[in-house]
Amino acid sequence: MMSMVAVLILIAGLSESAGRVLPLVARRPGMSKPVVAGLLLTGGLVEATVITLWPRFARSVAELLADGGGSFAWTPGLVAPLVLAGVLAFPWLGPLLHFALLTAVGATLAGPLAAATGVNWWAAAGILALTAVLLALAVDIVRRLVAKGLSIGVVEQTA
Repeated sequence: MMSMVAVLILIAGLSESAGRVLPLVARRPGMSKPVVAGLLLTGGLVEATVITLWPRFARSVAELLADGGGSFAWTPGLVAPLVLAGVLAFPWLGPLLHFALLTAVGATLAGPLAAATGVNWWAAAGILALTAVLLALAVDIVRRLVAKGLSIGVVEQTA
């Protein structure tokens, strides 16, 4: 069961990464295949890590609000929609659909989080939304810093 969850999380991470990297490759057709593969793999691992951390981070925040002793983790049924969300991350397929699917996944996670921590469903949904936004913001900041660092290196090499 855990290996299936791990595989689904890795696929979702690679799918999210592809949704971010492939538009970049389309704008820069001269990128080498090893660089593109490295970006896809690195981005996939980062996205998979964020997906893995989301319920753990949400549980930590929820435990600050209430005492709970139940378990709260990914299951194949909960993580599978994230694979679809990653596919929908492609800008030309619809960011609104991507957002709607992530909202549905968060709503699905709210029940188990509420049961595991003792907070009500609405509080759990709010915590999941807050933690998702915070994780996405952290990843976006790191992504922008890396892109800025890569662009500085390109400017210095051409000058």
